[in-house]
Amino acid sequence: MNESDRNLAAAERQRRLDEELIDAYDEELEMEVDDRFQDGGIATLSEESRELRRLYFRELIRLQGELVKLQDWIVSTGHRLVVIFEGRDAAGKGGVIKRITQRLNPRMCRVAALPAPNNRERTQWYFQRYAAHLPAGGEMVLFDRSWYNRAGVERVMNFCTDDEYEEFFRSVPEFEKMLVRSGIQIVKYWFSITDDEQEIRFQSRIEDPLKQWKLSPMDLESRRRWEGYTHAKEVMLQRSHIPEAPWWVVQGVDKKRARLNCIHHLLSQVPYHEVEHPVVELPARVHNPDYIRQPVPANMIVPEIY
Repeated sequence: MNESDRNLAAAERQRRLDEELIDAYDEELEMEVDDRFQDGGIATLSEESRELRRLYFRELIRLQGELVKLQDWIVSTGHRLVVIFEGRDAAGKGGVIKRITQRLNPRMCRVAALPAPNNRERTQWYFQRYAAHLPAGGEMVLFDRSWYNRAGVERVMNFCTDDEYEEFFRSVPEFEKMLVRSGIQIVKYWFSITDDEQEIRFQSRIEDPLKQWKLSPMDLESRRRWEGYTHAKEVMLQRSHIPEAPWWVVQGVDKKRARLNCIHHLLSQVPYHEVEHPVVELPARVHNPDYIRQPVPANMIVPEIY
């Protein structure tokens, strides 16, 4: 192969690498389009809105790059990080968790989204089922709702007694202080939205068949008990805001701003730095002269419908 051929081959290889990168990002960015636009899709947005979207994606990808650095630092130092996400239904907790984990290694960054306790778990120490999901060294765990269920949904829906509720507030500061003393960092976020915004998001879920699975009877009942949740939230923030594990409130009416603000703040809470890595070189493939690739039977091939 002469010099010209080698250059062409290198250029074609780079073109394919660029295509692969663009294709991967295109798919993920398309999934960011939460709303349905009529008459031509996103082109119906104003130029200002399109520019804001471009800025959002640019900043999101930059912050996700910092999250990768954070991940590397956590792994290399053995740091243990717990991030708690609380807020009303449809407040945007799942959206920011998705963007945090989108480019991270799921082996070191886990999401704990526990269902309602079963009969056995109801008889355990209240924190027991949550403790099983706490991080080991080099891990980060994101709690999509947490032990604060007792201060929120359980209180409002009368799933716990007054004594259990008071015992929770006696125990939770000590529980979290114990975790911090053991070396686990705790960051707690409450996502705040308005009455009108929750109504819009619920209505969107009702009308969109791709989102209807997000609505449960409990969500609908929580809408009716808006004021009860407000009071429960105020009590929770007052009684469990401690220096070792303070609460941080994320303004969540604008979902995209909330995601960026939360990720930026989370990065500011951990003293991470970029970790040096050895240069990775792809080894040459071994070619054996007697290797023969066997054909795949036609009845095993997935039909190429598209």
